[in-house]
Amino acid sequence: MKLLREVTGNAGDFAATVGGVTLFLGRILGQTPRALLRPSLIIEQVHNTGALSLVIIMTCGLFVGAVLGLQGYNLLLRFGSEDALGTAAALALIRELGPVVTALLFSGRAGTALASEIGLMRATDQLTAMEMMAVDPIRRVVAPRFIGGVIAMPLLTLIFIAIGIFGVQVVGVQMFGVDSANFWSQMRSSVALDDIAEGAIKGVVFGFACSLIAVYEGYTAVPTAEGVGRATTRTVVISAVLTLMLDYMLTAVML
Repeated sequence: MKLLREVTGNAGDFAATVGGVTLFLGRILGQTPRALLRPSLIIEQVHNTGALSLVIIMTCGLFVGAVLGLQGYNLLLRFGSEDALGTAAALALIRELGPVVTALLFSGRAGTALASEIGLMRATDQLTAMEMMAVDPIRRVVAPRFIGGVIAMPLLTLIFIAIGIFGVQVVGVQMFGVDSANFWSQMRSSVALDDIAEGAIKGVVFGFACSLIAVYEGYTAVPTAEGVGRATTRTVVISAVLTLMLDYMLTAVML
């Protein structure tokens, strides 16, 4: 009976959380048209979540591509198909590694920044002060950050994929001597529009989910230093798990 009560309580908490996030999303979407009337706020958040994340995205993309080139060449060499390295690496980066790894890095860098910033505003009563002055914090604070994250995430995904392919090219062509013409020609002939669309859709969906979790955790954080820390931790954990779950579901549907 104790186990049953714990399971029931956890299920109830999960349902309440899902309902709270859904209602919160409805409030954001309701304020989105008015938030778009102030594009300067959105551009600032795109800079904060996107441009300031470029260093870690490009660095990780380069080394992920380099490792993919090493492992891919070693595997394809066993079958005498090392010229197909460009195709294998491009498909892996575009369809899976690019969107997923970018989402994990995005949640670890930009997501935590959003959650801690909004949580600190909650802890210092800045959001309450806005409400007292008849300023909706959802429209002024939350919606621009959410929209900025949704815009920045697909752009970061494209940059990650491009740098990753460059890393594969450096390892495969420059280090192992794979024919450059075969590397690029097979990649261009094998990568279809559907593959690019799958990567783009995943980037948008992951950006939507990670941005929503970040602003929700920050907005609902307990107004203490400990509460802000817990909200930041939950942002990373939930975003990572949700990204992998959504990746499986999207891949199953698209395949």
